[in-house]
Amino acid sequence: MLQGTLIALASFSEGRLVDKLKSASLLSPVAYLAHMSTPIGIFCAKAFVGEVVTDLLGVAEFNPKAEIVTNFLKTICHGPLNCYELMESYTGDNCCLNASGIQKFLKYEPQPTSTRTMVHLAQIFRVGVLAKYNFSEEENMKRYGQSTPPVYKLPSIPRSLPLFISYGGQDSLADSSDVALLLNDLKLHDRDKLTVHFVKDYAHADFVMGVSAKQVVYNSLIAFLDRN
Repeated sequence: MLQGTLIALASFSEGRLVDKLKSASLLSPVAYLAHMSTPIGIFCAKAFVGEVVTDLLGVAEFNPKAEIVTNFLKTICHGPLNCYELMESYTGDNCCLNASGIQKFLKYEPQPTSTRTMVHLAQIFRVGVLAKYNFSEEENMKRYGQSTPPVYKLPSIPRSLPLFISYGGQDSLADSSDVALLLNDLKLHDRDKLTVHFVKDYAHADFVMGVSAKQVVYNSLIAFLDRN
């Protein structure tokens, strides 16, 4: 949800993909990370962990199950962080998961990702805006024609594109204060094209695995899709 919604919003702001979609549904959308409260995410972002893994360890792929990464996680979890409840440490206090669902999830997740993706997310957290990847000043000039990465202009998202935005009050990644910033960017969106759905007790993983998600989220989502 984190990377998918971020990519979607960035693309929409540049007019990409919108001609291929009838509507878009964003669950726990991430465009800003300034209020992210996940302890492990904050620690990694502030400590420039992505840059360390990329530059010093030479790891292009961040595989949470690889030995080099598990050893790193053991180090920080036995040091500055308590990662006993690892899922809640980065998703928030999920209200509606069951043990079997969590075990099945952890059997396949988390999946590997590009280390550069992690660096980019850390940059978004530290800068406070959704901008393109920040290379060196010299490389930025080559790629963007300016020394700093361009900021995605979210108010430029086409106002007629039907959007369904659902977010939770306990989410440590898509914090409700950050979603409020996104909604402010969309304040001029056509009123009949923007559906906002807030679930006070939900955290990030509840939207995917919550035992009540069908009734609480997906019924409203399907109704939105039927209308659009």
